Amino acid sequence: MTTNEAERRAMRRALELAVTPGVPLGPNPRVGCVVLAADGRTIAEGFHRGAGTLHAEAAALAEAGEEARGSTVVVTLEPCNHTGRTGPCSEALIAAGVRRVVFAQPDSNPVAVGGARRLREAGVEVVGAEMIEEAQAINRTWTFAIARRRPFVTWKFAATLDGRSAAADGTSRWVSSRAARRDTHRLRGLCDTMLVGTGTVLVDDPELTVRDDVDEPLPVQPLRAVMGLRDLPTDRRVLNDRAETVHLRTHDPREALQQLHDLERQHVFLEGGPTLARAFLDADLVDEVVAYVAPMLLGSGASAVADLGITTMTDALHLHVTDVTVLQGHDGEDTNVRLTMRRK
Repeated sequence: MTTNEAERRAMRRALELAVTPGVPLGPNPRVGCVVLAADGRTIAEGFHRGAGTLHAEAAALAEAGEEARGSTVVVTLEPCNHTGRTGPCSEALIAAGVRRVVFAQPDSNPVAVGGARRLREAGVEVVGAEMIEEAQAINRTWTFAIARRRPFVTWKFAATLDGRSAAADGTSRWVSSRAARRDTHRLRGLCDTMLVGTGTVLVDDPELTVRDDVDEPLPVQPLRAVMGLRDLPTDRRVLNDRAETVHLRTHDPREALQQLHDLERQHVFLEGGPTLARAFLDADLVDEVVAYVAPMLLGSGASAVADLGITTMTDALHLHVTDVTVLQGHDGEDTNVRLTMRRK
């Protein structure tokens, strides 16, 4: 069974709806939906606005009303088949008298699967995997977390050309350019968890908030997570009221990620020091690397990652570069190169 041009056009629109500005990145997937009449005319649109709100199909059906009977529903994710905060979308579609459903990404969530099967059992035509790659891209970390049962981990660091994150005297202020720092806050805002070790909190006292261009915290903040066994002084900025904070009392990266997964966290932004970075790399728990490289040399000082025990080039940890971007300030001097990479 194939799709027609009107359905493909509707799927492109549904993908746009799914990423409507302001829609939370988690814990629920972002989903868009378009309802089509028999002649291909758009009857209604809907999108999921976050946990506890109507699913995209339910929102579109509510707008369509009686016109939904005999219609085609085009949706970016397979309709769910379970009752959570809202009822099953499969049953809502059946009750509305929908004739045909076209979806992009199959729902791999074990508590929600079976929507397509239920629709077919009720006599509804179902077509799946239409623009599946585009749909998976907008829910990259949700898809990963569902499949792997742990959050996706992005490790971010800043270093000089010779891999130094700080000079021999400990200073590191100018490794990241102003443009790179702004870009870092943008990336932080795409994650739901910021993770550092207790050593970073004790030495650097970071606040770990997402801030705007005038250095003010945004109204919605990721969870701040601190990993390690040492107690944290109550005056540390990471414990202020600008965002929620959890202390993960473990040295085991897998245990830390399991605790975060239990909190429905899907994307961890790892900004700890070289020791924490090594722990996650050794455990093969870094899924993406974002490096801000400064056009400068130090020759000595702290490395971005602690000793990985690699003594020969044949054992080097190889990364695949997915993006290279030059971040430059207005004066042309405030420059970093951002490398985005993934494990091979």
